[in-house]
Amino acid sequence: MSSENLPQSPAQEPRKPRVAVVFGGRSSEHSISVVTAGAVLRAIDREKYDVLPIGITTDGRWVLTADEPDRMAIADRALPSVESLAESTEGGVVLSVDPGNREVVLSEPGSVPKALGEVDVVFPMLHGPYGEDGTLQGLLELSGVPYVGSGVLASAVGQDKEYMKRVFISFGLPVGPYEVIRPRDWENDPSAARKKIVDFAGEHGWPLFVKPARGGSSMGITKVDDLSGLDEAIEEARRHDPKILVESLLRGREIECGVLEFEDGPRASVPAEIPPVTSHDFYDFEAKYIDSAAGLVPAPMTEEQTAEVRKLAVDAFDAASCEGLVRADFFLLDSGEFVINEINTMPGFTPISMYPRMWQETGVSYPELVDRLIQAALRRPTGLR
Repeated sequence: MSSENLPQSPAQEPRKPRVAVVFGGRSSEHSISVVTAGAVLRAIDREKYDVLPIGITTDGRWVLTADEPDRMAIADRALPSVESLAESTEGGVVLSVDPGNREVVLSEPGSVPKALGEVDVVFPMLHGPYGEDGTLQGLLELSGVPYVGSGVLASAVGQDKEYMKRVFISFGLPVGPYEVIRPRDWENDPSAARKKIVDFAGEHGWPLFVKPARGGSSMGITKVDDLSGLDEAIEEARRHDPKILVESLLRGREIECGVLEFEDGPRASVPAEIPPVTSHDFYDFEAKYIDSAAGLVPAPMTEEQTAEVRKLAVDAFDAASCEGLVRADFFLLDSGEFVINEINTMPGFTPISMYPRMWQETGVSYPELVDRLIQAALRRPTGLR
């Protein structure tokens, strides 16, 4: 029988890229990370990608979780956790640090480790320290696994508000007045640290905002109207981070703008405005996530103001060497000047969060946004770039 008459085996379909959605983590933003990951899991095109949900518990263990986005939402003001979603409370998931081996292994006590297959890209939905701050990004660089979002340096800069502001200043971006109290300042000489803040208030006026230098989701932030509330505000911030940042009140409008990496470079979304929240002192955690205070998209501004803030958002993205996505937060001062407050390298990402809403208004739907980020990560190599 000639070879041309031999039965032909059916062509094997190409394997779909496998996306590990990693969420939870050890920071105080654990629950918000779970909520965000649930929205992403719901939006990923399962005909285009295989998905592996991996949760990180509050004590840092990596575990397989149920792929059930409905269980990952805030329900009756109750926040979800990885522990409630874990398929097993013993053992854990291990990612190889061999860049030639992208296989994920499940290890459980008394059992032979079980291979779960290779991962092509990680979608890290972690907020705050131990995930958004360059630590997870460093692990993925060592493992040689592509991932969504910024690299080690930009993630670290985006998490530490002090060094973020230093980078912006060095690039000529407008930044508001601030002061830093380092751990040893407060621990060794609280009187001197307190005087430093009082002198700052004397120059810039009360009220002040006292916040964790490396926090997020408005956790640990206190608006301080006078000296009497200062110590309590410092201790509250230090519950989240031993280094704290003190900022003066900037009188104006809160404006946000999203940046997304396209094939030809980063582009800015239409901006949004966070209107004053009458039921809260400021746009705090409960206003953002529990009471779902809504922003205005697009922000009611002139064409010139809109163009300026979009340019500043991209400039901030480039200044910090960001990749993938960023939400840049600004104040439009009563004087008409824009001041950049901070960037978030992994912003809130539920469909009602400001970042996806801004891109929806710009013409990029939530599922398309998720797909674009995954595709950008698959194109981008790990290592120096």
